[in-house]
Amino acid sequence: MADVESEQPVPEHVVSSGADNEIQIVEFLLGEDKFAINLFDVKEIVEYTRITPLPGSARYIKGIIDLRGEITTIIDPKQKMGISSLNTNMEQSRIIVIDSSITKGKTGILVDDVTTVMSIPTAQIDQKTCDKDDTSYILGIIRHKQGDKDSDRTDLIVWLDVPRMLKDMGQ
Repeated sequence: MADVESEQPVPEHVVSSGADNEIQIVEFLLGEDKFAINLFDVKEIVEYTRITPLPGSARYIKGIIDLRGEITTIIDPKQKMGISSLNTNMEQSRIIVIDSSITKGKTGILVDDVTTVMSIPTAQIDQKTCDKDDTSYILGIIRHKQGDKDSDRTDLIVWLDVPRMLKDMGQ
């Protein structure tokens, strides 16, 4: 039996409204692993375009792009979180542009691929296994069953707190 008292509730700012208690996420790849962010933190998803490096900037700042006339800073979450990636196909890479209500300036994160947008019941989120310190960018681990109801395959998706990550980076 689960220890209900030790579970932290999913923060209100990341849960969609409604009786279903679901979150809507954008699932993406960083290296070989699946990650997700709250759909309401995303303004748009764009195809990879050439990124101009910014000399002297932090390692996790990949550079800048011109997105429809606006300079957009591109963050590499793999650099920030220490995720290694041997084979990166830039043609599959995407830039997830973060909603301007979260950032100080126009900001995007570079991911290896965007796989899906979906709704997940909050009951499928495990928050007990995550560090609850001020340096963690993990909101929880999403257990997502693949295939039909009888399938045993469950994907584990790391749910990231992008607003906190960007705030820590001064974005």
